[in-house]
Amino acid sequence: MATDTNKEPVIMYTTSWCPDCGATKRALSNKGIPYTEINIEEVEEAAQKVMEINGGKRSVPTLIYGDVAQSLSGFSLVKLNDFLSKAGLN
Repeated sequence: MATDTNKEPVIMYTTSWCPDCGATKRALSNKGIPYTEINIEEVEEAAQKVMEINGGKRSVPTLIYGDVAQSLSGFSLVKLNDFLSKAGLN
């Protein structure tokens, strides 16, 4: 997990097998943006939350910051920067 005491962490829903999750974690860490990872395979309530956000799909990684929630499945820096912009984090 990345750390920065000046920001609330981004909540990132992941799975253990997800390559896009690893890419997202590395990109957030490189940008110095803190995150808290929640594995939806281990926390049933988390899986339900992800499905609510993504129209019934278990799409990961799904990031939440404040009122902004977005799936970054099919990770790209463009998608990440879009999320960060909407969340006011860049």
